[in-house]
Amino acid sequence: MTDNAWAYRWSLRTVCAEHGIVQKFIRPHCPWQNGKVERLNRTLATEWAYRQVFTTNDQRTAALAPWLEHYNTERRHSALGGKPPISRLLPT
Repeated sequence: MTDNAWAYRWSLRTVCAEHGIVQKFIRPHCPWQNGKVERLNRTLATEWAYRQVFTTNDQRTAALAPWLEHYNTERRHSALGGKPPISRLLPT
C-alpha cells in the first residue's frame, strides 16, 4: 500500500505485475492511512538525515546502511514493547 504519488502509481506498475504484486493505494489526501511509512520517514529525518552534518551525498549514503541495520536489529520500538523489529522474525 502506497500513496498516490506518480513514482508509486506508474513507475512501479510493471515491476509489480512481473512479480504478481497487487498494488493498493491510500485514498487521495489521506496520508494518515500510510502511517507506518510516514513514521519511518519522520524517524529517518530526525535520527539519520539531520542528526549530523553531511558535507557530501556520498557521506550521507554511506551512513544509511549502518543506520538501517541499527534501526532493524538494535533500536527499541515502543510499538513492539521495546524490542527491535528483528525480534518479530523466527530464527531460520
